[in-house]
Amino acid sequence: MSTDVNTLGKGLRNLGILVFLFIASPIALTMGFKALEKFENTNKEFISYLILTIAGILIIFTIFFAFKTFNTLLKAFFKD
Repeated sequence: MSTDVNTLGKGLRNLGILVFLFIASPIALTMGFKALEKFENTNKEFISYLILTIAGILIIFTIFFAFKTFNTLLKAFFKD
């Protein structure tokens, strides 16, 4: 049972991206809600809904990417 170095490098790179996504997703969601509060009953209200939609998609992608990253790391450590 040995560690695959190439797969481990790919997994660690993905882990770095995942940490960035863990930080960026809630910030985007917070920006969307603050924009919704600020642009309430104005013509720019669609911008806040656009930001909220992008943040929701980003959060769903972050969850998917987390499972994929941890699967890659497990394959690197426990290669048969």
